[in-house]
Amino acid sequence: MLRIGLTGGIGAGKSTVSSTFSELGAIIVDGDVIAREVVEPGTEGLAALVDAFGHDILHADGPDAGALNRPALAAVAFSDENKRKTLNGIVHPLVAHRRSELIAAASEDAVIVEDIPLLVESQMAPLFPLVIIVNADVELRVARLIEYRGFSEADARARIAAQATEDQRRKVADIWLDNSGSPGALVEQARGLWHERILPFAHNLEAGRPARRDAAVVPYDASWPDQAQRILARLNTACGHRATRIDHIGSTAVPGMDAKDVIDIQVTVPSLEVADELADALRTAGYPRVDVLDADTAHSDDPSLWRKRFHASADPGRATNVHLRVQGWPNQQFALLFVDWLRANPGVRQDYLAAKRRALTAPDYAVAKEPWFLDAYRRAAEWAKTTGWSS
Repeated sequence: MLRIGLTGGIGAGKSTVSSTFSELGAIIVDGDVIAREVVEPGTEGLAALVDAFGHDILHADGPDAGALNRPALAAVAFSDENKRKTLNGIVHPLVAHRRSELIAAASEDAVIVEDIPLLVESQMAPLFPLVIIVNADVELRVARLIEYRGFSEADARARIAAQATEDQRRKVADIWLDNSGSPGALVEQARGLWHERILPFAHNLEAGRPARRDAAVVPYDASWPDQAQRILARLNTACGHRATRIDHIGSTAVPGMDAKDVIDIQVTVPSLEVADELADALRTAGYPRVDVLDADTAHSDDPSLWRKRFHASADPGRATNVHLRVQGWPNQQFALLFVDWLRANPGVRQDYLAAKRRALTAPDYAVAKEPWFLDAYRRAAEWAKTTGWSS
């Protein structure tokens, strides 16, 4: 099962993306639909809203008498930060419970797209292996809300202002869909995304295999740190208290350094037994285990202290290696030391980059790098001793 978080500001067009995914076979768990369902007449949700905001939020007469008057509720709840928090505190738990029921009923091979209006605001992004943001310029969104949904300009701007900013959304977005053009253009973006990334991701995850990745060394990408932060948040959520620490390691963690476009993450655990306990949680998060890689090349007398567990991303759009190593073991310490050593020594960075490029032409990339690493382990250890380095 692959769970995807889909969100975007009001009027951005995420409903178009959601509908497209539904046509292509996704199971849509729509937060807006559920939010309406949990406050229908006779529900505990509606009763709680009336208790909090009064009977003026209900239709007084006509065919909808006794039902929630959404514009009236919005006028009250979005006029004040405390009232907005009260509204969210009532509705969000009810929506979360109903969402869990719908997901539990889905098949194991399903692609579930959770359409959540306040995914960013409620800090839910790390719960998903993939987060998709649909965005449009604020003025365009205001115009859409006025034309298609009957908002006044003041109400439209108030609703937009109460939601996350564009910068906040970018920080959690694995995929950014721009909806500045026509609805047809957005549909084509969504269809391409489904076939080129989402379906392969789902198939890889079901098969328990990592995605294929490009082996080339590429120029430093200034977005690598932000991408790593999203992965760290996802892994922190998946591992919880069982991880001692989680770090961005490897070449992409060194500012300005060219590297293979693979984010390496180290999850430090108390023991390999704990690492094994995390296998299912990591797979659910998008990182199946690779059983054949269970140790690093030993650079000290006891090879047993260089064992590890290794997982890799099933997402073809973001190659990621996840190394689970035991706290205090030499391979865990060296992974942390190596990044700091490279950051502090430009000459070493150039040597390492040259060694990687030579290794790319060899039959086995990892094996070809080892002669350089034999010397690097000694040199890094000397640097750590001289500088007083500590993890």
